[in-house]
Amino acid sequence: MAASSKVFGRGCRVLMAAAKSSAAATAAHTAASTAAAANVAPRGLMKPLRVSPALGAFLGVSEASRSDVVKKVWQHIKLNNLQNPQNKKEIICDEKLKTIFDGKDKVGFLEIAKLLKPHFVVSK
Repeated sequence: MAASSKVFGRGCRVLMAAAKSSAAATAAHTAASTAAAANVAPRGLMKPLRVSPALGAFLGVSEASRSDVVKKVWQHIKLNNLQNPQNKKEIICDEKLKTIFDGKDKVGFLEIAKLLKPHFVVSK
């Protein structure tokens, strides 16, 4: 694409260079962000932590990130159809969930993170 010119008020003329192809720019950006991501250790919700024996038995692993634990709990809830049909915000606990949710029969979905917190062993 050749350089183009635009005329603005009072005859002021500005020359603009052709833009880089968007495919080349996207490829360069993707390569740079992939290299940067490879050097950074997971933090926050993505950082793997040791879990309690009860949660470890539920998951089948001794270490997991908070986000993975919540995903696995929700997979179990959906797979076993444990949401209350009349109130979708309420989870009816089966025996497996009762082991990690302090023996409660029902929990609200907003309580899940609070009930899972004690199962993560934070090492300093």
